[in-house]
Amino acid sequence: MASDALYINDRITIAGWELTEQFVLAGGPGGQNVNKVSTAVQLFFNIPNSPSLNERVKANAIKLAGRRMSKDGVLMIEASRFRSQDRNREDARERLKELVLEAAKPPPPPRKKTKPTKGSVERRLKEKSGRSEVKKMRGRPGGGE
Repeated sequence: MASDALYINDRITIAGWELTEQFVLAGGPGGQNVNKVSTAVQLFFNIPNSPSLNERVKANAIKLAGRRMSKDGVLMIEASRFRSQDRNREDARERLKELVLEAAKPPPPPRKKTKPTKGSVERRLKEKSGRSEVKKMRGRPGGGE
């Protein structure tokens, strides 16, 4: 079931044909409405075969998806938070958008190595020699037997 395109940001837009929606009965409160109307939405998105995402974003999205990912790489987002089908549909699409945005974040900058200050090195060595003295004093008194 094709839907309209999902705009993620100015660089990423997921085409409607890449998304598949399925409507199922939702559990929980709602009375007769819950038993008769398929309000819960299952949104399927095949991450590895998507032309909309680059390889880095795909790899990050697969890591972030965790258990929501099937063995063949299809992400399933289930939304049954609301009582209406339309709101659940929007919720599922919003959650997919958040996941892709999180995956598209740039990697953190590499760590810069820093040198300890001269004072901190001297303090550490002084403390080490102090501990050494304490431990030497723990021996038996008299020493020369």
